[in-house]
Amino acid sequence: MSVSFIIKILFSVIGGLGIFLLGMKNMSEGMQAVAGSRMRKLINAVTNNRFIACGVGISVTCLIQSSSVTSVMVVGMVNAGLMSLRQGIGVVLGADIGTTITGWILVLQIAKYGLPIMGFSAFFFLFSKSERIRYSALMVLGLGMVFFGLQLMKEGFYPLREMPEFVDWFSKFTPDTYFGILRCCLVGSLVTAIVQSSSATLGITIGLVGTGVINFETGAALVLGQNIGTTITACLASIGASTNAKRAAVAHVVIKVIGVGWITVIFPVYIGLVKSIFGAELITIAELVNGKMIFIHAMRAIALSHTGFNVANVLLFLPFTRVLAKALPRIMPDKVRKEEPHLKFIDIRMLDTPAISIQQSRNEIIRMSQIVLEMLEQLKVVIENKTNKKAVEEKIFRQEEELDITQKEITEFLSSLLSGNVPHKVMNNGRIQLRMADEYESISDYITNILKLNLKMRKTDLHMTDDARREILDLHNRVLTYVNFINNSVKEDNKEILREANKRSRGITHFVKEYRRKHLERVGTEYTSPLKSLIFTDMLNSYRRIKDHGLNIAEALTGEK
Repeated sequence: MSVSFIIKILFSVIGGLGIFLLGMKNMSEGMQAVAGSRMRKLINAVTNNRFIACGVGISVTCLIQSSSVTSVMVVGMVNAGLMSLRQGIGVVLGADIGTTITGWILVLQIAKYGLPIMGFSAFFFLFSKSERIRYSALMVLGLGMVFFGLQLMKEGFYPLREMPEFVDWFSKFTPDTYFGILRCCLVGSLVTAIVQSSSATLGITIGLVGTGVINFETGAALVLGQNIGTTITACLASIGASTNAKRAAVAHVVIKVIGVGWITVIFPVYIGLVKSIFGAELITIAELVNGKMIFIHAMRAIALSHTGFNVANVLLFLPFTRVLAKALPRIMPDKVRKEEPHLKFIDIRMLDTPAISIQQSRNEIIRMSQIVLEMLEQLKVVIENKTNKKAVEEKIFRQEEELDITQKEITEFLSSLLSGNVPHKVMNNGRIQLRMADEYESISDYITNILKLNLKMRKTDLHMTDDARREILDLHNRVLTYVNFINNSVKEDNKEILREANKRSRGITHFVKEYRRKHLERVGTEYTSPLKSLIFTDMLNSYRRIKDHGLNIAEALTGEK
């Protein structure tokens, strides 16, 4: 066996695998861009009903074309508190069925058309001005790459059947005994854990079976192990996540391990059933395809064995999702120490699903708006009462720090999201959200600035006159109402508010000027401490700046500037 011959095989297999993986990525991105809104509706439909959750898992995985991405998304949503553990388990079970569609795509007899599919779709992707057509072309381009990559891997594997050394090595991994089945499962699990894509290892297995390097029984056993190996992605995603998110990842592992455990016990019976569907003789017969003998029926049988196992396992576990959700907290109890705080709605693990990510970051913006409104309401309590409201004041400062961190993390999250291949709509929404996060954080800064000015008056034993306090409270109420109006528009995604926002903004500006004029009149008729006068005018300016940032949010929402 020459070195050049081995290198030729490796180049073909590795090159095919690389094109295959890139094709899966492009197909996933294209599907998400085309069906993003549909996927958001599916996720929002998740309830405690196990069948609905399972159906959502099937649908989302068919759209994304990756059970690994779905499981990572589930871990992220459980971590963010957007999905309960029980709901997450239901979605993961559905993903196990949804991922089986990949096997059927791979056994379609159109692999030889992978290259022309890539060529035609590439032209549409490169030269079409319609974004929908471009991303539809990206999806088809990915499909073509999947077929072409599989074809390259098949051609790379084909010479191995004539090499005694490889035949002898593979003969050690035959599922003729129970331990032989476990060995095959272990190999499939380890390879999938390394590649972190069950679709890729399934493609490799189908290629080996199709070229006759391994028989159908060995391929079926390898596929069982691949079902365990694919859980590594969710486990890695749960590192640093909340305890509940770790439970979701563990649930995925438990379901797969127990499932593979029971199917290995009845493996000969199960394989016999699959053979009887296709015909035991047909599985061992190769057909001439493009000048090469290919075991087409054996490849289809691999896809069927993969689907059959996952469907049976889901049907087995679906009635026990509630039991599993209750058992996991006992196995993995909550940590005694307080866990690190996280953003409430978004998680870095959801970056692979832009359509979901942009919606969750919007929810985080809405949460920022609610915190800002609460800060204004608490500030009113401080201004109205001359008594010490230390607990309220400390809460305002804590909330301002929280919004600083939130704005920073939203910026990092959206920057990572927008650096990828995302549709124009997602890109535009991301930019709007970046601006809104910055504006809300600025509002919180001016709220704490007013609080600091109030504290400065107290420390220097200065007091507002009744007229001044009444004016500040009136301005405060007007600004609070204005911010609430802006918040409701953001929540309802009302893009027709700019005229009303400008009108209300001019009204607040008028009162700021009016109260400054009255203040100057008071200064001219009675003695006022320079510090007290400066604090009052600084408060007026701060309220005006809060209003300005609110108007900026309205402009961002409507697409102005």
